[in-house]
Amino acid sequence: MKHILLVLLFATSSLTFSQVPEKSDDSQPNTFPVRGFCIAAPQTKDLDAFIKFIDEELAPRSVNTLILRVDYNYQYESHPELRDSIALSKADVRKLVAICRKNNIRIIPQVNLLGHQSWAGKTGNLLRVYPQFDETPQVKMPEKYEWPNPDGLYCKSYCPLNPDIHRVVFDLVDEICDVFETDAFHAGMDEVFYIGEAQCPLCSGRDKAEVRTIHDHLALKGRKLWIWGDRLLDGKTTGLGEWEASYNNTYRAIDMIPKDVMICDWHYDRPDQTPVYFAMKGLSVMTCPWRNAGNAVLQVQDMVKFRKSAASEMKDHYQGMVQTIWSSAGKFLDNYYGRKPENSDNSPDSQIVCFKALFGEIKKLEGTK
Repeated sequence: MKHILLVLLFATSSLTFSQVPEKSDDSQPNTFPVRGFCIAAPQTKDLDAFIKFIDEELAPRSVNTLILRVDYNYQYESHPELRDSIALSKADVRKLVAICRKNNIRIIPQVNLLGHQSWAGKTGNLLRVYPQFDETPQVKMPEKYEWPNPDGLYCKSYCPLNPDIHRVVFDLVDEICDVFETDAFHAGMDEVFYIGEAQCPLCSGRDKAEVRTIHDHLALKGRKLWIWGDRLLDGKTTGLGEWEASYNNTYRAIDMIPKDVMICDWHYDRPDQTPVYFAMKGLSVMTCPWRNAGNAVLQVQDMVKFRKSAASEMKDHYQGMVQTIWSSAGKFLDNYYGRKPENSDNSPDSQIVCFKALFGEIKKLEGTK
């Protein structure tokens, strides 16, 4: 039943959205519809520096999509109890919207839904304020987090069958989409280890088809859902493992979710060619590297190859590339502008080198300067 639960998180009316993916410019055959950058939304103190980065670094690289991981870094009016202690104001967000509009960059805000409701030993705002939403309340947060652990705790999840959860979630989604003036929303949904747990009184023994969820709600206002793709891949059969793919049968949902869900397909250690799998299932997909520049270059080349060799019906399911940044915006900017070294552990892996290599390769293949 776990795969049924996951598919209902994505479910929507098939009549709400066109199932045609974003179209590329056929006059430039190597151009990607999506040339994206994903990062945590900046703190207020870093806002001006981040706006400068958008204007002077993202725009010249022809970045046209900015995924901002907002979560609770916004002064929500619908649920002020969920705000971070320091959070972006509506005026701050308007500055981000304005600079992106100036540079023809589409903003897609993200709030982690379902999973990632905790990190290490800290519970996130949603379950801290509403502990009744916890999928696994019997699993207590440790004073010192270690992996592996007897509870299989990576990150907490909320229970999507709780009768009150979506009243809160819908409010957050509506408000953040409205303030960012966007037609798409990124729900995260990666690395979900707790789902449909037998110990949950609401999930255990229940037909998960009784629930309607987040994608239905987005559809009401003509908004598309973006998600990370890892839970739709079979980790055992492919050898991708439990982090980049699923060990708890959620991968079966790939044949049931609507075809207009946009997939952000991340692989950081190897340039696995899973975009072909998503595209052949009728889903639009972007490849998302992190800090391995060599892999990122290969992934750009693969995406060009996929688009060139695909039938016309398939071509635009291969949407392009999204560089992911997994540090705070402030830390990234300090690293980028040389105020602090990026890797204190002398690791050769670099988000900054990967970012520059990725968009350098895109420009090279597009034949632009």
